[in-house]
Amino acid sequence: MEIGKLSKRILIQKCIPNLNENGFESETLEDYKTVWASVSNLHGKEYFAARAVQEENTVKFTIRYLAGLDQRMKILFQGKAYNITAIDNIKYRNRYIEIKATEVESGG
Repeated sequence: MEIGKLSKRILIQKCIPNLNENGFESETLEDYKTVWASVSNLHGKEYFAARAVQEENTVKFTIRYLAGLDQRMKILFQGKAYNITAIDNIKYRNRYIEIKATEVESGG
């Protein structure tokens, strides 16, 4: 991965569970980290695998290694929110992470 390809800014948010005034559990989003990323749409085998399970708006983000990243977090990119579906520490080298995420529909 060439460092120059990490040219897009994304905001990673983490979900903080809390109780509302009625005692029900809810989640609030808190900004975790803003990082540089390479962003691409899926193609080939990855695209067809995502379509098979109706994950039509799946995007692949590649970032520098970031400790503490997990699938409960969300990504904001160009005004759209994405749920993280997979995290891959590329070749276990702790240099880059590839994140697959699906776009959150505007109603949910």
